[in-house]
Amino acid sequence: MTRLFLLNRTQGRLGAEERAVLDDACEQVRELPARHILVRAGERVHTSTLLLDGFICRYMDDNAGARQLVAIHVPGDFVDLHGFPLQTLEHDVAAMGPVTIASWSHETLVRITEGRPHLTRMLWYATLLDAAIHREWIFRLGRLGAEGRLAHLICELYVRLEAVGLTRDGRFTLPLKQADLAEACGLTNVHINRVLRSIREQGIMTFRSGEVVVHDMARLRKLGEFEPSYLYIDPQ
Repeated sequence: MTRLFLLNRTQGRLGAEERAVLDDACEQVRELPARHILVRAGERVHTSTLLLDGFICRYMDDNAGARQLVAIHVPGDFVDLHGFPLQTLEHDVAAMGPVTIASWSHETLVRITEGRPHLTRMLWYATLLDAAIHREWIFRLGRLGAEGRLAHLICELYVRLEAVGLTRDGRFTLPLKQADLAEACGLTNVHINRVLRSIREQGIMTFRSGEVVVHDMARLRKLGEFEPSYLYIDPQ
């Protein structure tokens, strides 16, 4: 169950015994439909969730209802470990497509981490990876143009999915709508449509029917000023 958690991350090695402890302590595995809301902002959080299959996002809405995606999670990510010490989250968490999740109550996490300092550090390490990704998202939205924002996002998702074995021949499944990409990149629906068309016509990347095909990774990385060190992927 925890096979993909911290897979191929530098400094993120979990031992077989630690994975077995997490697996044995899991209290629930669920399949949820697309757009299901797992956590609402301000609600008390009692469990932490590991994404086994599919994509989950974190998002915030402004007073007019406009949405900004602030994170996208891929299989192997613990989605809401932040809620373990904080008890509440200031953002919503929702499935983007159909997902499979595993969950642990906070009481269980306290029990299995007491006396296991390395496992505790690895859960902390996972939240630090999230923080590194958040900082990169701030850079992307604050400093890159529209095409650069999308290119950077696609490069990041490709590398994260490649680390857990979910890419093939420059392709990966991405069950997002154009509106979701717009909300992740801080663009309007009209603008993201133009950006997708431009990148496709340049022969760099195609996004169609829930699948991304990267035709020229070098140009995509250059367009997005993408440097993957913040993801702490094992170079081997």
